[in-house]
Amino acid sequence: MKVIRDQGEDSSRQHNLKVAPSGFFVSTPYVERITQRAMTYLNAGYPIHMSGPAGSGKTTIAFHIAAQLGRPVTLVTGDHQMTSSALVGSASGMRSMRLVDNYVRSVVRTEEQQTTIWSDSRLTSACRYGHTLIYDEFNRAPPEANTPLLSVLSERILALPKVNKDTQSIVDVHPEFRAIFTSNSKEYVGVYQTADALLDRMITLKFDAIDTQTKREIITARSGVSDDVADLIVSLLDRKQEIENTTDVSMRDGIALGKVLASSGTKAHKEDDIFAWAVKDILHHDLESLWPAKSSISKDHTAKETR
Repeated sequence: MKVIRDQGEDSSRQHNLKVAPSGFFVSTPYVERITQRAMTYLNAGYPIHMSGPAGSGKTTIAFHIAAQLGRPVTLVTGDHQMTSSALVGSASGMRSMRLVDNYVRSVVRTEEQQTTIWSDSRLTSACRYGHTLIYDEFNRAPPEANTPLLSVLSERILALPKVNKDTQSIVDVHPEFRAIFTSNSKEYVGVYQTADALLDRMITLKFDAIDTQTKREIITARSGVSDDVADLIVSLLDRKQEIENTTDVSMRDGIALGKVLASSGTKAHKEDDIFAWAVKDILHHDLESLWPAKSSISKDHTAKETR
């Protein structure tokens, strides 16, 4: 999906992103099945949580799903420095007012008043105005930072710190507010154990292995290689996954390999040195060890898309 920042000055728009279709987005039965499941839960009012390894397309599909909702998008990315105030907002300064009353010439009355200025952050804006919240890699944020989400997702209210008597301490969540969360597997470095109370408030979609058709179409669309070269790259990725006995093979590696081949016009066969170097550097295995038993790639075929 293509993401465009809303440049409006209105406070309801300062955290907005607009999502639009991108020429690189690939829609396959696999993608549409996930989208249909997610939309069913979101339309019923439930937040969704997409969990899977890095490079499995969670964030891209999250934006695709958000585009179906047709609402402004607010994006939050989790990290170890995230705090509750970074999500909901905080006091951003003081406003002072001084009144001098000299109605009677011989009497001067002075009155001063100071008011704390509150500034909404992303979660509060999304709740107030009915945005779609995409909280990417939320389990990279400390669990305590995500505490405000508990009442948002269950009671549909957001409690704010009361900084002065005129500040609204409770925000009613807009009826159109929806939330999409993504997370890496808990085995990843730099992630936290998510609180059960938060997971209990969302429906989790676990990303299974991407099918061959989807892998091929993603690599072709994002790198510009031909279908048969994309098939070869998929075979290399599958063999890498088999050797390492893991499901955590990133599609980004396949896209990177495809882009290198397409931009250099490299021939995708075992005798090409550039191809061998690229496989070694990107996939971290020798080309010989990943080469499939049967390949439709001829020695004279280059990686550039010719269709």
